Amino acid sequence: MYQFNVRVYGLLINEHQEVLVSDEQEYGMQFTKFPGGGLEYGEGLTDGLKREFVEECNAEVEVISHFYTTDFFVKSAFNDSQIISVYYLVRNINALDLNFKIKVFDFDGEGDVLQAFRWVKLSELREDDFTFPIDKHVAGLLIKNL
Repeated sequence: MYQFNVRVYGLLINEHQEVLVSDEQEYGMQFTKFPGGGLEYGEGLTDGLKREFVEECNAEVEVISHFYTTDFFVKSAFNDSQIISVYYLVRNINALDLNFKIKVFDFDGEGDVLQAFRWVKLSELREDDFTFPIDKHVAGLLIKNL
């Protein structure tokens, strides 16, 4: 039986034309992606995205518009599921209270699961800034739409 893994991500662009990215360490690897994660059973896409932002960023967001849904096959890097990712443009409702980093993988603390956030100027954004194929593709779409 084939499994589908539905993921939902937020493209949060600030007033300085920077996009929020998440550096993470989990499953014995380090990766860079957009904030978001897996949809839970019984939850809608935008509700899942809002939950993910509260869990990851301690921030409430407003969903502005759909940006992209995966339209090519991607196998999960972590298991045998097929990844389907949905990206939305979002806006934070309140000021973000995060310890923003400048360097990649500049984690606070130690452990098996770590996360740090950075702002990346849209004018300097590159597909290779990201680890996974769908995030690379979305970065390319953001670059083209500048």
